[in-house]
Amino acid sequence: MTLLEQIAEKIGAIRYEDLPCEAIEWAKIAILDTVGVTLAGAGEDCARIVEQTLGGARGECLIFGGDHRMGPLDAALINGTAAHALDYDDVSNSLGGHPSAPILPALFALAETQDCTGAAFITAYVAGFETETRIARGVHFHHYEKGWHPTATLGVFGATAACCHLMGLSIAQTAQGLAIAASFASGLKANFGTMTKPLHVGHTARSGLFAAMLAKGGFTANPSALEHKQGFLMVFNGEGTFDVEAILKDWGNPYDVVRPGPAIKQYPCCGSTHPALDALLALRGEHAMPADKVVRIDSWTHPRRLAHTNRPDPKSGLDAKFSVQYCLARAALQGQIRLEDFEGDAYDDPVVRALMTRVHAAPHPDAGTENEEALGAEVRVTFDDGEVITKKVGAALGRGPENPLPAGTFAAKFADCASRALPPASVARLQAMLETLETAPSLRALVAAIAVPKRAAAE
Repeated sequence: MTLLEQIAEKIGAIRYEDLPCEAIEWAKIAILDTVGVTLAGAGEDCARIVEQTLGGARGECLIFGGDHRMGPLDAALINGTAAHALDYDDVSNSLGGHPSAPILPALFALAETQDCTGAAFITAYVAGFETETRIARGVHFHHYEKGWHPTATLGVFGATAACCHLMGLSIAQTAQGLAIAASFASGLKANFGTMTKPLHVGHTARSGLFAAMLAKGGFTANPSALEHKQGFLMVFNGEGTFDVEAILKDWGNPYDVVRPGPAIKQYPCCGSTHPALDALLALRGEHAMPADKVVRIDSWTHPRRLAHTNRPDPKSGLDAKFSVQYCLARAALQGQIRLEDFEGDAYDDPVVRALMTRVHAAPHPDAGTENEEALGAEVRVTFDDGEVITKKVGAALGRGPENPLPAGTFAAKFADCASRALPPASVARLQAMLETLETAPSLRALVAAIAVPKRAAAE
């Protein structure tokens, strides 16, 4: 069997009744979180421009943030872009990117066209999550450091696997879908900080659904598209930079959605800035930090993460999401990071800009390329009287089940995000439905609860 056929066999073997309780619970958390950030991102320019460009042809699949519907591929593209528009969606240590945003917009569109139970939806999500993160284990971190955006280049396999599972495709059909997806893989880190980064995710969600639909229809591709001498592994990574055994080893034991699990963001900016933010906010909670008394803030993070967050002069709100200097200056000034801090010309606030000049980012001297502390950071604040305070964190809060968010943070995040599109009563109802997703008899009914009520949409 080819590598894709072996992966397809493992995908097909995933059953809801065999899933551990932890996998179901973490799947529900990730789905709830993704729905929230998609609703919040639906009004962003990147999602709006994509929708306008597609022309607005009517269909049966909901466009999040409104009450209108388009075809499944268009819905996956628009909602996928919205899901990542704020860079507030979950992340994965294994994937080196965002695991849920590539999968769920495709699954929601598919679930509306064929309907399914909540349990089937959860199972398909777990299958997609496992597929993308296991392939990631075989190619990282060379793949990431080479410049590929793993959320897109690997997420396309997750989206395809999830859709194939929900469709109930055979092993052969699923292998064909994954082989088609290998040719759809794309996404460059050079476009971080621009609208094209969330477009990567929309394109990935659409491509995953499209690949599965093509495979169902009998479309062909090379089932050796991963290991072929001119296949994905050799072309995207290169000889000697991937490990095929790591892809198949310990599949589902435990499921990656359980350990290390998805990391839920508490700040609406690049996850690579989060450990430094945690360190600074912890210091701010312990020590007064008036801006006029701070003469220098030093931030040390892993070089892999600093490469795309060392941006001392952000040029837009999107760019500011990837500026550790901006994020730390904001946190020092106001003690929190909010969605509003990346809207309009907030990035150009003169008070923040003044403090940013005193924020210095550098690679941590103790961080090797394989160091476990790749997720950590150290921050030092120097005051005008010579006092120095420091804090080091191993990983950002929310970075996996063993490092949870502070109590109440997750619920507050969902309410804040969803309320940007839905009235309060609809937010509460939707949250309750998502929290009991495994009992839902129909995903169509659940998606109907995501739609903006017509009166609210008209207003």
